[in-house]
Formats: sequence, C-alpha cells, structure tokens
Amino acid sequence: MKLIIQIPCLNESDTLAETLGDLPRAIPGVDEIEVLIIDDGSTDGTSDKAAELGVHHIVRFPENRGLAAAFMAGLDAALRLGADVVVNTDADNQYRGADIPKLVIPVARGEADLVIGDRQTDTIKHFSPVKKLLQRWGSGVVRKLSATAVSDSPSGFRAISRKAALQLFVHNRFTYTLETVIQAGRKGLVVRNEKIQTNPKTRESRLFKSIPDYLRKAGGVMFRAYAMYRPVQIFASLALLLFVVGMALEIRFLYYYFTGSGAGHLQSVVVGTSCVVLAFLVALVAMLAELQAANRRLLEEVLMRVRRLDAPADGERASGKGLEGVRSTGAAPWRPASAGRVAEGETAAGT
Repeated sequence: MKLIIQIPCLNESDTLAETLGDLPRAIPGVDEIEVLIIDDGSTDGTSDKAAELGVHHIVRFPENRGLAAAFMAGLDAALRLGADVVVNTDADNQYRGADIPKLVIPVARGEADLVIGDRQTDTIKHFSPVKKLLQRWGSGVVRKLSATAVSDSPSGFRAISRKAALQLFVHNRFTYTLETVIQAGRKGLVVRNEKIQTNPKTRESRLFKSIPDYLRKAGGVMFRAYAMYRPVQIFASLALLLFVVGMALEIRFLYYYFTGSGAGHLQSVVVGTSCVVLAFLVALVAMLAELQAANRRLLEEVLMRVRRLDAPADGERASGKGLEGVRSTGAAPWRPASAGRVAEGETAAGT
C-alpha cells in the first residue's frame, strides 16, 4: 500500500522544514510513503527548498490559483503516482505528523473512504469564542447538507482513499474542505472523524481576511455544493412556499368577494396570481436543474473512468518520471525497513 502525503504551499519556505521533519516515516499497513508538494505560485523559493529537503514530488503553479485548485492538482498527481491513500496536511505545521496514522489506518483497513481530523475546536486556545461558536454552527450545517456525522468540516487534515479520490471534484475557487464533505456524503462514501491535536499557531490564515469574509465565501460554497446534488429540494421548497402564499391570497379575495366586499381586495388577486405563476416557473426550473444534475453525474462518472485510465493499474507504482506537470526529485520512498535511518536530505528539522 502506497501513501502520498500532499502539502499545498504558498510561500512556506520558513516552516516547510519543521513540517516535513514531523511527518511519520513508517505506518502500520503502509508499504511506502512519499511526499508531494503543491507550490501555489510561491515567490520565496518554496519548490527549491522542498527539493533540498528531500521531498519526492513537486507540482508547481506559475501563479497563485488558490487552495482549492492546489488541493485538486495534488489529488490528481497523487492518483497518477499510484497512491492508495492520500493524506492532505498544511505546510504551516498546524497539524501533528504523529496523528497521520490515526487517519490512515481506518482507510487502509477499508473502514472509511474519508477520515477527517477533528481539531476539537472548543479546546483551541487561540480561537475566539465567536470563532468557536461559528465552527460548531458551520459544522452542524454541513452535517445536515452532507448527511454525515462530520465533527470539524473546515479541517484540512484528512485521509482519502483511492476510491474517494477518484470521485471528488472541487468546483469552487475558495476551499475544498466543505464541498468535498458534502460530495462525499451525497455520493454515499463513508466519512469518519478522528480526534487530533494541533500545534501552536505560527501565522494568520491566508484563506480569508476576516470572519465575515469567511462566512460570505463559505456560505456560497455550501449552497452551491448542496444545490448541485439536491436541486429539487431547494427549488421545490421555494415553489411550494410561493404556491401556498398565492393560494392563501386567492382564498382571501374569494372570502371577501362572497361576503360582499371583494372590490376592495383586488390586490390579493394580483399578488396571489403572481405568486402562483412564479411557483409554476420555479417548479419548472427545479425540473431543469434535476436534469442538469443528472447530466453532471454522468460527466463525473466519465471523468472518474478517465482518472482510472490515467492512473497506474492496481499493483503498479509510478515514479513520477515522465508525468506531465509533476517534478520528481528521485528521493527514495520512505519504507518501514528504512524508517530508522532516513537518508540525509529526507529529513527536515535540524538539518
């Protein structure tokens, strides 16, 4: 079994050594471990630093494309490199490398398709009370939208099975965390939580400027992700509301008309009729949205099959040589037999 640990980076040359040095060199049930860096347009020499530190593969964007694009590029490269399990972690050393086996083992055993590290945000000291409250509320909303029991939906620390990696597609440019959970739940993949610890904060988040900015962006992501998989539920609810309001106004007019004072309530007819017409239009949109969703599911099935064809067959391993967009450094994979004697250049901390 091959594990690839992917690390999206944006100007992380100062913290990359510590992050790499904290990664496990051996995990029970895993035959080899490789590290993949996705350099999202860094200007501080992150790619060169990564190669110097002995990472196995590097994907580099000439310009910044955002965290979601970096995550998907890493997932695509990991599949082409023959990964059976992919772990995503941050380059700022927010997550502890010692917790990676907790995420990987359930996937390796076939007990889960997506394992998310639960940071237990209520215990994180540098989170404000407002942020803790929003984390709980946001995860609760994602649980309902995804039909999963996810505890910490914004957590980027997660292990992904090959089966899940083939099926996940991120459509927004903001973040992959929320959309992939909703996708996984609605596709019937098994999502599991594992409690983890976090390291002290090293820098401010680069993903958003403020809590209102995050709420605005995350809210849009959740709505679009849910609408792609449950369009009828959204539009049908709106159509039903408009229809009920319209009929109530029509009945109001009829009541006053038959009691002899209908002439003064013509506005009920106008507004009520408009609501009923809008209800039928929204219902039509719901039907069209469902047809489009069915077409999207067929396209995702085709893309999944293309990914399978593009990736090495079961039992094969890719070295990264000759893979478009992937630079392989030639560093030897980490294997259990050599876990205790990692070659110089493969470690990061203190070298």
